[in-house]
Amino acid sequence: MIHLDAAATSPVRPEVLQAVMPLFTETFGNPASHHEAGESAARALEWGRGLVAEACGVKPGRVVFTSGGTESNALALHGTALARPRGRHVLISAIEHPSVARAAEQLGQWHGFEVQTVPVLASGVVDPAEVAARLRPDTTLVALMAVNNEVGTVQPVAEVSALARAVGARLHVDAVQAGAWLGLAPLAASADTLSLSGHKLGGLKGAGALVLGRGVSVAPFLDGGGQEGGVRSGTVNVPGAVATGLAVRLAQHDVARFLGGQAPCGAGPGEALAAAVLGGLEAAGVPASLTGDPASRVPGIVSFVFPGVHAESVLLELGRRGVLASSGSACAAGSSEPSEVLTAMGYPAEVAVGALRLSFSPQLPAAELEAAGAAVVEAVLAVHGLGARG
Repeated sequence: MIHLDAAATSPVRPEVLQAVMPLFTETFGNPASHHEAGESAARALEWGRGLVAEACGVKPGRVVFTSGGTESNALALHGTALARPRGRHVLISAIEHPSVARAAEQLGQWHGFEVQTVPVLASGVVDPAEVAARLRPDTTLVALMAVNNEVGTVQPVAEVSALARAVGARLHVDAVQAGAWLGLAPLAASADTLSLSGHKLGGLKGAGALVLGRGVSVAPFLDGGGQEGGVRSGTVNVPGAVATGLAVRLAQHDVARFLGGQAPCGAGPGEALAAAVLGGLEAAGVPASLTGDPASRVPGIVSFVFPGVHAESVLLELGRRGVLASSGSACAAGSSEPSEVLTAMGYPAEVAVGALRLSFSPQLPAAELEAAGAAVVEAVLAVHGLGARG
């Protein structure tokens, strides 16, 4: 099988698996316990914390381990909004992950915050001018994802950060999809809070981190024993934390080694894949288009729409050809509704239901990517009744 659903999850990297196995059977203590088993676990925990801190350019005490990206996003939004003695106005982009959008809705429903949505351009990129037009003296929080999980667009985090800070607002950056293709330190420098998920980068599922900027404090979403500096109570998942730290380090090493420290936006393997798919379908007279900005995007997320075709039919044909992909966010898998990201970008609902997302890591062999592109063309043609079924 060719795995082209890395935006949903990735296999555990061998180095990560080797590092965490002793934490299940040997160094298994509770890191809060004051005996050798607990202290050994605590040392492992702090090693993992240091790896995340190093990758993000912050001090270790600024890293809070969580159960993953969803919890990190919820903690950032609720924790920031409730910890600040200022206005009750929140801005989020129209294409945020559901975990950010739902947390913002809760702030409105539970705590009376006014939540305003910033539209995106047809390319799926937020225009900083639209943010500036909506910022107010009472804006307490702005949420902007670094890389969109469905179409791969890279957002203008630094520009929005400057605008938010000019009015005293905090910026939360969902960087869950960024770590494999972008340097995290520049993002963290622009963010007041930044969320990460280990399993997107070769770590364990159910583990992630929230990175806090200098001087930033958040109100705890979960209270209890005071673990993680009182920000996130509960016995810490030491294997998950170590796996997250090591996965982040390895991913950032890959960014530096393969990509020269930053993603070649609009270029590289994603561009070649898009050209192969669009060229093959155009030659057969079948309509298709690439979604998202052709330049401001990471190479590892490529999204298409095929007018007149439902994505689930294409996915079935791809599965027969040994290719694993998705119709959009894994969090919306099984839904018959059109992608909220694509409708926010202006796509009609009848077109948005035909979205196909191909996502992969920098390590995917070029031969597999080439084979996958050919398989997509075959799958779409088969759905149109123009080719042999797999």
